[in-house]
Amino acid sequence: MKDVYDFLDNLLKVNDTLIVATSGGPDSMCLLHILKSYQDRLNLKIICAHVNHNTRKENLKEKEFVQKYCAENKIVFEYYEIENYKNNKFTESEGRSQRYAFFESLINKYQASYLFTAHHGDDLIETIFLRILRGSNLKGYMGISKISSYHNYKIARPLLYINKEEIIKYDKHNNIPYMIDKTNIKDIHKRNRIRKHVLPYLYKEEKNVYKKFIQYSEELESTNNYLRKIVDKKIAKIDKDGKIYIDALIKEEDFIIKKIIERVIEGIQEYDILPIDNKKIESIIKLIKNKENKEINLNNNYIARVSYNYLIIEKNTKANSYEYVLDKEVNIKDKYLIKVVDKSNDTSNNVTRINSQDITLPLKVRNIQNGDIMQVKNLNGRKKIKDILINEKIDIKKRKEIPAVVDSKNEIIWLPGVKKSIFDKEIQEKYDIILKYTEG
Repeated sequence: MKDVYDFLDNLLKVNDTLIVATSGGPDSMCLLHILKSYQDRLNLKIICAHVNHNTRKENLKEKEFVQKYCAENKIVFEYYEIENYKNNKFTESEGRSQRYAFFESLINKYQASYLFTAHHGDDLIETIFLRILRGSNLKGYMGISKISSYHNYKIARPLLYINKEEIIKYDKHNNIPYMIDKTNIKDIHKRNRIRKHVLPYLYKEEKNVYKKFIQYSEELESTNNYLRKIVDKKIAKIDKDGKIYIDALIKEEDFIIKKIIERVIEGIQEYDILPIDNKKIESIIKLIKNKENKEINLNNNYIARVSYNYLIIEKNTKANSYEYVLDKEVNIKDKYLIKVVDKSNDTSNNVTRINSQDITLPLKVRNIQNGDIMQVKNLNGRKKIKDILINEKIDIKKRKEIPAVVDSKNEIIWLPGVKKSIFDKEIQEKYDIILKYTEG
């Protein structure tokens, strides 16, 4: 326990406010008790955060147990119950997402210094094995850090210095009550199988094996931090307003290209959970080497896309479908303005002149749809809108939101700012409608 106390002695300051994730099990009750021992000496404000995942009938009993313990020990008790899951089905990722959203709300509510979780040495071993089996990167293979940053706060895990056996001894010695989640001993989860079958073998070979894994994790962390400095310097040279310049990127060795992509994703991951495997990374590398203007769907509604010599990783903000009747003007998101004007000498693609007798009124403005085609001015036959946009080198993201002007039969009359259709008239010809396009 000495390492735990040394860690806390160096971390905690007078008048700190701490959020402690507490399930009611032996690990979190041990952590809560240890932090309570610092309370009077440092004038700490301790907030116990308990989440009911609504997955077992014992959940309510655990809530009542933790709440009672907090009342008896003058600890602030905060409670959150997960009432709904997507598709009415529990998943680890969504449970974690809702749980940490609750923790973050408490961090902000109490202006807390840290979130404390009760991950211990055995958890570290299990996590490293899970990452190896799943496949990960250097940071992933580190397992769990003693201190990590998440959004605008830090997470501290002092119990990583000890294992489950030491935690149980501490609880018994200090008469600390706790509850047991019986699902943790069933073989239905991979982590549980590692816990039941792999850990006993490792401890048989080396009684302090968790300490060896701490050394392994710290070695990887030091290596990763050093490599990150190198990669960050390279990113600074090839990053153009959040876009990675591909011509500069592909000059690097494959290993560095991989690390740059991982680092860019990690930067996004600081604000959103975005796990990604090696296959996705390899797909992105193939995409940039071929300079294909395509998208790759990542997890959590993110995409990686190549747009004319730039790699962009971002949220997949699909444009909402829209359709407006064009009377005098249509303003789309204060970005695209199409209006009827009395006169114009402009002959560019920003203006079209139409004879109302050639079309079916009223005119409408809508976004591009799959399968759209247009009869392009001065070209024979119809051309796919998708091909027009590619030929005109329109950014793949912009393609989803730019407008098209159609008549009431859904015939595309004009691609504002891009191409005119066969319905466009020259200045000297007969027309009675002039449309002007402005992009803000």
